[in-house]
Amino acid sequence: MRPSNIILLILFGSLWACTSYREHPQPMAAPTLEKGESFFNKNNDSAFYYFNLVATTATDSLEVAMAYTYMGIIQAYEGDHYGGQESLLKSLNYLDEHKEKDQECLSSNYHGLGNICLNLKNYEAAIDYYRKALTLLKEPGDQAIAQNGIALTYQKKGDYDQAIDIYKSLLAKSEGDKKEYARVLSNYARAKWLKDSTYPAGPELQQALKIRRDSNDIWGLNASYAHLSDYYSQSLPDSALYYAGKRYDKAREMNSPDDEVEALSKLITLSPTNLLKPYFIRYQYLTDSIQTAKNAAKNQFALIRYEAAKNKADNLQLQKDNAQRKTQLVIQRFLLAITVLFFLIAGIVLILRYRRRQQQIEMASRQAIQEHQLKTSQKVHDVVANGLYRIMTDLEYKAAMDKEDLLDKIELLYERSRDISYETPTRSNVPFYVKTDNLLTSFGSDDVKVLIVGNGPVLWDQVDMQTQHEVEHILQELMVNMKKHSRADSVMIKFERQNGQVQIIYTDNGVGIPPQVKYGNGLRNTENRIRSIGGRYIFEHPVKGAKIHISFPIDHSS
Repeated sequence: MRPSNIILLILFGSLWACTSYREHPQPMAAPTLEKGESFFNKNNDSAFYYFNLVATTATDSLEVAMAYTYMGIIQAYEGDHYGGQESLLKSLNYLDEHKEKDQECLSSNYHGLGNICLNLKNYEAAIDYYRKALTLLKEPGDQAIAQNGIALTYQKKGDYDQAIDIYKSLLAKSEGDKKEYARVLSNYARAKWLKDSTYPAGPELQQALKIRRDSNDIWGLNASYAHLSDYYSQSLPDSALYYAGKRYDKAREMNSPDDEVEALSKLITLSPTNLLKPYFIRYQYLTDSIQTAKNAAKNQFALIRYEAAKNKADNLQLQKDNAQRKTQLVIQRFLLAITVLFFLIAGIVLILRYRRRQQQIEMASRQAIQEHQLKTSQKVHDVVANGLYRIMTDLEYKAAMDKEDLLDKIELLYERSRDISYETPTRSNVPFYVKTDNLLTSFGSDDVKVLIVGNGPVLWDQVDMQTQHEVEHILQELMVNMKKHSRADSVMIKFERQNGQVQIIYTDNGVGIPPQVKYGNGLRNTENRIRSIGGRYIFEHPVKGAKIHISFPIDHSS
């Protein structure tokens, strides 16, 4: 199997089976690339290190492109979608679609970028990348993979007619391959049901399940159980619970934490209250473990790249220093031996002092980090551990417990954990209007434009530090909610000062705020912060988007 085809399978497997497994690609000629491949799927930190070495030192453009592709695979698999996207885009810079030898790697990158955009809900970009991959693919099986990706993307974005047409075409082409036929049939029935909730998808979903059982398609069975559990959730809750349990068993058999979490979420929704406790405990453990692993992976990849770049820069600097030193020595020998000796000793002393100073700074930094980690660890114990223990005690000693009450307690614990690292505000050397600009623009991207009007030093010159601290958190909560929920691509925040009041007007062109919205703790905390500084707020409901007026007195203590 060729390396690029392996990459297609790795990056695209999640479209059918919720999680993917990865095979070993065949070695390539470059020794450093072979070294990375020898660690691939065994020790991805080491694999990433060697692939990064190839990407930054190799002279062959295809080798560099393949190295970035491998890096993108590893990052995306570990949950670092943005890092994976960056690596795959870098790979494209080294490839030419007019060169036949580059086309397989190009199609792999387009598939990978399509998958990442799908996971990030950037559906139009995902379809565009899948179609680019389709133009480069020659094998019918590879083309079917790309078409499946396009169909699933249409399904995710709610364009069910487009998805159904593609699935119908694939059904006719896959009758000779039982596994492929079962996969397309299950996806086709699910799309039909999502379009029309009265569509009787059960027989087709059961047919796909039977084919997968007969062929012992473990990953396919996992997908079928998920589809059946969703389908029966409203009409036959007992059947939905049964298939959710079957999916949970299959996820554990596959050792797939992500699938196990999804199955547990379904079981928690469908199970009687007295059976929730073990599911909830396992769910909490897995979600914490998965998130910790993903965060660690992102940090580790960034550190590997940093260290590689630093070593390269240090080596170049060392070579430059050595060359300069040799040149100076040659010149200085024609002058005075004493002058040479003096500058040599002075240079050594300066280097030693610099290194000693760097060691002192590093030691102080490590000590500060350890003290902060200890303080945070103590707060986590007090807030999270004790809160979880109270919830577990309620589950253990109460015969029946209302689900809404349980969810409220979990949400309260979540909000308290968000404030673990809260510290009393301290005066900053950075002017507040600069901090505000930095905060707001940090939420901008190629897809979201942030416009700031009226923010300047005069606006804040009489506003006390505590009020500035609260305003900073209010703006941050608004921007986080925008990023998570509004689907806006344009945001404007206008600041002005009138009649002893600071006025803030937030506007976006997203989906808006429903008039009967039920506020979560984030918005409630924001309301409390506004009230704490003597302010007022008004939510408007324009035809499109959201508009929020916030005002507070410059001196709210008076």
